[in-house]
Parts: sequence; structure tokens; C-alpha cells
Amino acid sequence: MEARQYALLRRAAELVDLGRLKHTLTRRIDGINAAGLIEAHALGEAGNMIGKVVVANR
Repeated sequence: MEARQYALLRRAAELVDLGRLKHTLTRRIDGINAAGLIEAHALGEAGNMIGKVVVANR
């Protein structure tokens, strides 16, 4: 099962890179820390966000 999931995720990433599959990322917050998590939570609770918020460890 894990190998199949890996293959599907890899193919999805390829399609995103080619522009044939669109993601719903609206906002990226760099830094998994208290401030970043508070900001992400506030965006979600506001109720007017369209798309996805990603908190990245970079």
C-alpha cells in the first residue's frame, strides 16, 4: 500500500510541475513555530479563506 501511495503522490507532483494539475495553496507560512501556527490558525478561524494554508519548516 505504501509503495502505491508513494507512486500516486510522485505522479501528482509531476503533474503539478507540468501545470496539468492545479493545487489550492493560497498562503504559505515559513517556520513551524508558535507565531506561524497562531497565524495559520487565525486564518482558518476567520472563515473567509479560500484554498489551503501550509506551514512549512524552512
